[in-house]
Amino acid sequence: MTDVTEGQDVPPRPGPQGDISPEEVREHLRRRAIFLRELAEARELRRRVTPHRSRRARIHAALRRRTFRIN
Repeated sequence: MTDVTEGQDVPPRPGPQGDISPEEVREHLRRRAIFLRELAEARELRRRVTPHRSRRARIHAALRRRTFRIN
């Protein structure tokens, strides 16, 4: 099996902290903090909204049981 990049000059990829300035690191951390805050907010909202779905499902299940009841 041969290496695909054999004979080609491929520049090495910089590591996670390669040539990044402190300002870029701060900006990245700021954007990440905003993202995580919004993600937590969305999860909280989803947690609060979900019971309405389960209540609706309970009502529909009760109606189905009532429909198939034998008189």
